[in-house]
Amino acid sequence: MPNSTVPAELINHLCRSSRLTAQEAEHIVSEVLAYYCETPEEYLCTRHQELQALGKNNSDIYVTLQQELLTRRFGAKSLSTRQIRRAIYG
Repeated sequence: MPNSTVPAELINHLCRSSRLTAQEAEHIVSEVLAYYCETPEEYLCTRHQELQALGKNNSDIYVTLQQELLTRRFGAKSLSTRQIRRAIYG
């Protein structure tokens, strides 16, 4: 059963252009969407726990997180009309 957040058109395209089944294509698309929907705060908490589990100390973890944040994309926060206008015109 297709996930309502994954466009059926995209699943169909992936199935036609690859050897993926509909279930595999939907799973991959869902994972990618989840990756890009993660907020910086969610990423920081999860990644901090991962690095702590590897035995790293907080001072090293913070440096790593600062570097990693520069390379990641995060979903945009909702902006008001005023915020959008200020971003465009200053």
